[in-house]
Amino acid sequence: MRRTSCRGVLGWLLLWLVACTTACSQSPKAPNSPPMTAYDRMLSLLYKQTVPTIQPAKLAETLRQHPSGVVLLDTRSPEEYQVSHLPGARFVDFDGFKTATFQDVPRNLPVVVYCTVGARSEQVGARLRSLGFQQVHNLYGGIFQWVNEGHAVYNQAGPTAKVHPYSALWRPWLKRGEPAYQ
Repeated sequence: MRRTSCRGVLGWLLLWLVACTTACSQSPKAPNSPPMTAYDRMLSLLYKQTVPTIQPAKLAETLRQHPSGVVLLDTRSPEEYQVSHLPGARFVDFDGFKTATFQDVPRNLPVVVYCTVGARSEQVGARLRSLGFQQVHNLYGGIFQWVNEGHAVYNQAGPTAKVHPYSALWRPWLKRGEPAYQ
């Protein structure tokens, strides 16, 4: 598990509390849509909205219709990726993305980046856009939302229920799947 400073822990705890308390008083996002959940509220605080998002259901449908028509980039740590990842996802180490040129990523295909909940992947997506990639999306809610909606994840052995929750602070947002640390 990653070590987190006391100030970092307090910051994430404060963010979590704000998300939980403000979500209770939220009105619906739009007419005829479900109320904003605490998870949605937390994500709205985390995302800088520099990269458009794609909902997990939409990505799953796109992958069913065109399995090789989307490049998936997992922007987490090597340990997180080894526990599980989306089918066909390529690993991009978050720690080195600021200097990466992504020369091996096709520019003629849509690119979807993801991490645990979408904060790190949004940064990688912004880097891709700055390098001229036109069709970049951030998976809304990251691998957590993907698994929470019942979509499959894989590891080297095949399908798995395990998901690396990044840290104990993020664990409560994983509603399905089995939390596993490398």
